[in-house]
Amino acid sequence: MLNQLASLLGPAGLLTDPVDTAPYGEDWRKLYRGHPRAVLRPADTAQLAEAVRICAAAGARIVPQGGNTSMVGGAVPDEDGSEFVLSLSRLNRIRAVDAIDQTLTVEAGATLKAVQQAAEAAGCLFPLSIGSEGTAQIGGILSTNAGGNNTVRYGNARDLVLGLEVVLPDGEIWNGLRRLRKDNTGYCLRQLFVGAEGTLGIITAAVLKLVPRPTEMAVALCAVPSPEAALALFTRFHRHDPAAIQAFEYMSGLGMEFVLKNIPGTVLPLSERAPGYALIELATPRPNAGLRAALEEVLEAALEAGDVTDAAVAESGAQRAAIWRLREEHTEAQKREGASVKNDVSVPVSKVPAFIREATAACEALMPGIRVVPFGHMGDGNIHFNLEQPEGMDGAAFLARDHEIMDTVCEVVRKYDGSFSAEHGIGKLKPYMMPDWRGGAELDLMRRIKAAIDPSGMMNPGKVLPL
Repeated sequence: MLNQLASLLGPAGLLTDPVDTAPYGEDWRKLYRGHPRAVLRPADTAQLAEAVRICAAAGARIVPQGGNTSMVGGAVPDEDGSEFVLSLSRLNRIRAVDAIDQTLTVEAGATLKAVQQAAEAAGCLFPLSIGSEGTAQIGGILSTNAGGNNTVRYGNARDLVLGLEVVLPDGEIWNGLRRLRKDNTGYCLRQLFVGAEGTLGIITAAVLKLVPRPTEMAVALCAVPSPEAALALFTRFHRHDPAAIQAFEYMSGLGMEFVLKNIPGTVLPLSERAPGYALIELATPRPNAGLRAALEEVLEAALEAGDVTDAAVAESGAQRAAIWRLREEHTEAQKREGASVKNDVSVPVSKVPAFIREATAACEALMPGIRVVPFGHMGDGNIHFNLEQPEGMDGAAFLARDHEIMDTVCEVVRKYDGSFSAEHGIGKLKPYMMPDWRGGAELDLMRRIKAAIDPSGMMNPGKVLPL
């Protein structure tokens, strides 16, 4: 089989030396370390499909891997050295951009940043935005149904895809690269593969939706006394003009302290530090829309009501980037601070403050000294409820209790009819939660879909569905 793959892929397309394959065996968070049997790097869809056929004939298991930025170990091979990593990095071409149709056709290995730049060159915007956009690839973004900062306005990844090209577990290519806004012809197959984390097939290309590029933006960072005040501020903006809101992010005071402490060059543009912060971004393609005046009008009312105690409005693109950096560096700042257990959860927007308070109390009761760092997309109900190790505690000992900590948080999530995975997916970290949260008919349907499309279980084994 290796000889066949070598003949097909060539020296650049097949890596077998452990030195070369090692980087593909570890996730970004360094939670999991696997050992690829080899790394397959096909140059196009036809080559990828033939490689999958060779693997299928030999009963080999495949782990698709994009930018390897998964927060839940979704692209890491097993430790036994039997699985093949299939890297999409060489399938990175922008195939077409249509500014009239507002679509962009791209291969799965292109980074999100490359797609954003191609859309911008055509006078458009691809609105999905995440912290790892310079590394994360489109195939992985769709396979995990990534969310990000602009979900409150544009939806998740599945809301931004019109068509897919997919290589199935037997090596057959399904060409569903349709640019149609309406196509009601049977089952919506593309949505089976969006969010499936590579367990049903390998996304090799996609038709993405674009939107008109904003001509006016207004951004502010606000100090807020509580999560309740942050929600009240969001409600004010939503009632004023919901169509103008592009992002609404919440950050705790402790999370901001970690950023200012651990990320060189970050500066808080406010007179003093606060218990919490809200980042608001308004945007519109309409010229002379008066967004700055609207922003100041809402903030003035919030200041009078006490929902905001201080605010800084960006006066330039550089200031906007500096404000956003305070939000985007939260994950890296926590990594530098020490070991952390990450919870990517969602509850109804109206319940976010109550969830933050109750989950904080539950975690502090479970482990005195634990440092609670909630932040994220308050506008769509998705909070990254992260827990940092107590000062002085051994990091490994802290991480050894990760399931206990996650379960404590998720019991509060369950109380508010939320989800234990809002945008990061299940991966290798959370399949154990599936029977309790998605058991019965729902999990049974997922298993039947998996068995129908991938009966031998060769695609990304051990991810999403519990063994």
